[in-house]
Amino acid sequence: MTTPQTPTQRTGLPGSCTLVGAGPGDPELLTLRAVRAIESATLLLVDDLVSEAIVALAPRRARVVRVGKRGGCKSTPQAFIEKLMHMAVHEGEHVVRLKGGDPFIFGRGGEEAEHLRAAGIAVEVVNGITAGVAGPSALGIPVTHREHAHGVLFITGHAQPGASGPDWRQLAATARTCRLTLVIYMGVGSAAHLQHELLCGLPACTPVAIIQHASMPGQRQAISTLDQLAHTLVREGLGSPSIIVVGDVVRGAASLHQPHARPVASTA
Repeated sequence: MTTPQTPTQRTGLPGSCTLVGAGPGDPELLTLRAVRAIESATLLLVDDLVSEAIVALAPRRARVVRVGKRGGCKSTPQAFIEKLMHMAVHEGEHVVRLKGGDPFIFGRGGEEAEHLRAAGIAVEVVNGITAGVAGPSALGIPVTHREHAHGVLFITGHAQPGASGPDWRQLAATARTCRLTLVIYMGVGSAAHLQHELLCGLPACTPVAIIQHASMPGQRQAISTLDQLAHTLVREGLGSPSIIVVGDVVRGAASLHQPHARPVASTA
């Protein structure tokens, strides 16, 4: 890789790599540790879902390389990203791999950390607020509640090519028996299938929330029921990236207590 010489390279100091969680997009939700890492970077490898306001925190001398990965769109191959990090560290760069949400929650941070450690490169991980928490919180929805949910399952609705994916019927039965909230990432494209399978174990009137672009100025959301999930997505024009929340905790959404809010059917 041919790159301009940075001050780090000229001094011969070793490079470094930090996987930084950029959170759901609002720069005010970054941790102080994340801000310090971004400000010390000489090279930022930035995911699609990282907001420009966060990228702007990088020093002017830093190079910014977009390595976006988005379902249904042309994506940077994972092997290329890992090779780029490896080469840049050995060239003395202070690499910050800037990821939306948290690097270790559906961010492929585990794969990247394993690759770098196998090459003898130490990796620092800075956690971020995952969209599965930020999205519900933006609507006043707790993902756990003593009266409504004894736990929460974070799960992806996007299976690897050739893989069968999660057993949604079993997950629905477990969620109902154990009173768990389901928080589904990357589930918009398969919403009709998810709805059909989850209805095998959960009541049709189970409350559902869909939150798109959580914490950002363009955030949009809808409250519905499980039997109307796919229809609601189409009717409201909601797409990726969105978080789907399934469970009685959705009844706590602040929007439900507004005079104009659409009521959610009771499960009683």
